[in-house]
Amino acid sequence: MLKKIKYIFLIAVLIGGMIWTFYFLFQKSQKPPEVFQTAQAFDTTIIKKTVATGSVTPRKEISMKSQVSGIIEKLYIEAGQQIKQGDVIARIKIIPNMLNLANAESRVNSAQLNYDNAKVEFQRNKLLFDQNIISKSDFQPFELKTRSCEEELTAAQNQLQIIKEGVSKSSGSVSNTLVKATISGMVLDVPVKEGGQVIESNTFNEGTTICSVANMGEMIFEGKLDESEVGKVQSGMDIVLTIGAIDKASFRASLEYIAPKGIVENGAIQFLIRASIDKDNSAFLRAGYSANADIILAKKEKVMAVPESVLQFEKEKVFVEVETRNQIFEKRFIKTGLSDGINIEVLEGISKEDKLKLPQLAEIKSESD
Repeated sequence: MLKKIKYIFLIAVLIGGMIWTFYFLFQKSQKPPEVFQTAQAFDTTIIKKTVATGSVTPRKEISMKSQVSGIIEKLYIEAGQQIKQGDVIARIKIIPNMLNLANAESRVNSAQLNYDNAKVEFQRNKLLFDQNIISKSDFQPFELKTRSCEEELTAAQNQLQIIKEGVSKSSGSVSNTLVKATISGMVLDVPVKEGGQVIESNTFNEGTTICSVANMGEMIFEGKLDESEVGKVQSGMDIVLTIGAIDKASFRASLEYIAPKGIVENGAIQFLIRASIDKDNSAFLRAGYSANADIILAKKEKVMAVPESVLQFEKEKVFVEVETRNQIFEKRFIKTGLSDGINIEVLEGISKEDKLKLPQLAEIKSESD
C-alpha cells in the first residue's frame, strides 16, 4: 500500500512539473505589451536651408610683379605686414640681356656718328648763312637734321641706360627697378627671396609674383552649390557661415552672386556662388579658411511644431495618432507648413496639449534641446 502511494506521488510530481514547464514556456513566448512614447507640439523657430561648402577669401587680392627682369637685391616686406599704396616692396638689380645690350650699344654708336656728321654739316652751312651766301630756307634743313640726330642719340642713350640700370636720366627719380605696392592692405604671401631671379610682366609672360596683397577688411565667401539646390536660391538671401577654425562663432553674410554656368566636378554639376561677409565680431578671418554656408531659404519664428517622425501619410494626406486614453490612439488629419527636415510646422488639427504617438526609437529634437 505504501509503495502504491509513493508511486502515485511521483506521478503527480511529474505531471505537476510538466504543467509548470509548459506554463513557463508559454509565458516566456508571449510578447510584452508594446508601450509607445508620446510627444507634444512645441513652439520653435523653423529654418529651411541649404548648405554650400567653400572658403573665405579677400574680395581684393592683387599680385605684385616686377616690370623688369633681374635679381631681387632687397625685399622690404614680409607676410602679415600692413603696407600702403606706393610703398616700396622690393628693389631689383638689372641683369641685362646680352643681345639687347649689344643692340642698344650699336644704336648709340650709330646715332653718335649721325649726330657728329650732322653737326659738322650744320656748322659749315651756318658759316655760309652768316655770310649771306645761302638763304634761310637753304640753311633750315641742316638745322632740323642736327636736332633730329641729337634726339635720336639721346633716345639711344636712354635706352642703353634703361637696359643696364632700369632707369634713364630723363625719368628723374622714377625707376622701374623699385617695385611699389599698387594697393593698401596686408601682405598675404611672399613667394620669393632676396637673391632670387624675377621675370618681367609683359604681353607674353605673366611675370614673377613678388608678393600678394589684400584688403582683409573686406572678406567674401566663395563656394559651390549643387545643381539640385541652385534653383532654390537667389541673390540677397541671408547666409550663416560656420568656420571650422573658429569654434563657437558664426558670421552673417549675404548672397550676392550665382554663376550662370555650372562646372563639372566629380561627375556632378556645381555652380559657383559668392557672398559678402558682414564682420560683426572681433574674430580675425584669415584668407583660405574653409567654411560651410547655411543659405536661409525660409524662416518662421515662434510657430507650433512637431517632430517629423510623428507624421504618417494616407493618400497624400498627413495625419498623426493622438492618445485618447492610456495607450489608446486615434487618427487625426493635420495641416502642415514649413519644415527644416527635423521639425515641421503644424497649422491646424492638433493643440499643444495633445499627446502624439511616437514611433519606437524615434528622437525628439527641438529648439530647447
